[in-house]
Parts: sequence; C-alpha cells; structure tokens
Amino acid sequence: MAKQSKAHADAYRRFDKQALYPPADAVELVKTLAHAKFDESVDAVFNLGIDARKADQLVRGTVSLPHGTGKTLTVLVFAESDNAVAAEEAGADIVGGKELAEELQAGRAIDFDLAIAAPDMMPHVGKLGPILGPRGLMPNPKSGTVTPDVGKAVTEFKGGRVEYRNDRYGNVHLPIGRVSFTAEQLAENFAVAADEIIRSKPASAKGRFIQKVAVSSTVGVGVRVDPSAVEDMVKALH
Repeated sequence: MAKQSKAHADAYRRFDKQALYPPADAVELVKTLAHAKFDESVDAVFNLGIDARKADQLVRGTVSLPHGTGKTLTVLVFAESDNAVAAEEAGADIVGGKELAEELQAGRAIDFDLAIAAPDMMPHVGKLGPILGPRGLMPNPKSGTVTPDVGKAVTEFKGGRVEYRNDRYGNVHLPIGRVSFTAEQLAENFAVAADEIIRSKPASAKGRFIQKVAVSSTVGVGVRVDPSAVEDMVKALH
C-alpha cells in the first residue's frame, strides 16, 4: 500500500472524509485543502447509475463552463480551404488536411489536447482511429468535434467547452476550474456541469441516476458531495 503523504494526512484531519457536503461547501473545502505549489486543476467525478456495457446507456457530450477551465488547450484541426482559414482565425494551434492525417498515421508525434475535424476530412481522419482512439482524441460528432463550423468549435473549446464521457465503471470525470478560481466560480461551473450530466441521462437507465459525486484538486484529497444537494442545485437553475 502506498504511503500517505504528510500533506494528505494533514488534509484528512481537517475535514470529515465520510461526510456528504453541499456542492458550494465541497469546492470551498477543496480550495482550502489544496497544498501544491502550482495552480491545481479542480475536478468533479460523477458516478452514474448506468450499465456502461450497454451501448444505449453511454453518456457522452460537451458542456460550456461559464468560467472556463483555466487550462489553455492545444487544439488541432483537420480542415482544408475555407475551413482551414476559419480554424486559424479562431485560434487553432495546428491546422492541416489530408497531409497532416497522413503524417500522424506515419508516426509523426504531435502534442495536442483536442482534435476537431470538418466532415469532409473524416475519410482521412477515420484511419487514425487506432492512434487517436486510445488517447481519447478521435473526433466524434457526438462530442461536437466533427462539425462543418470548425471555427465556432475552436472558439467554444478554447473558451471553456469541455468534452465528457463515462468510463467503463460508469464514472464521468470533468474539470471545473482551478484552485485559483473563486469558490463562487467553481460552484457555478459545477452546477452547469451537473445540469448537463443530468440532462444526458439515457432513457434506458433506471433508478437514481447520480449515485455518488466527489470533487478534488490535482494532488489534493477528494471531498464527497451530497447527490441530493446536487439535484437541488440543478433544479434551482431552472
């Protein structure tokens, strides 16, 4: 068993790790308990009442956080002609067409966080599935990363739009900001993210949808959130 760090041990002594906190209190705790020397990311994890083995119960989509994530994304766009120009004007970091796809297929190493593709590029980009798929970087219409309006997509993702999808255990991980954000900004981002997750509930999923929720910073401790309080927070948005 890995030895618990002194900082983690101290953090756990400062709150009840078994308690279920309202979202606003949870993000405030995460800010207070963060101890790294860098600006840690703050992330939320939703454990959902789905059967991740069934295709009709997969949860996937995107959500635009009102205060962004605090992270600068490196965006690669597969596009040509007018779409390539639109992507560059929107601030895409890497733009290319068929040749770029072929270079990646041949083994060229390019570091990027998100890939967007115009629909007419998919015959070439589709061949990159074995390369981009395992890294979670394959463009997909369901996540808004295959779109005829690549310029708008670049702007939105650069501005705080994030992609989410469940893992094989039914968990959805989402960044909701940085420790340097105010507690109010983190709470607002969390509420919008939770609202989107609840909206994405598959019709075939039965019973309570949000089973468990936790928030944590990059190297900080996890703080449990009351699922009922999350549902109340979302209702208050409407």
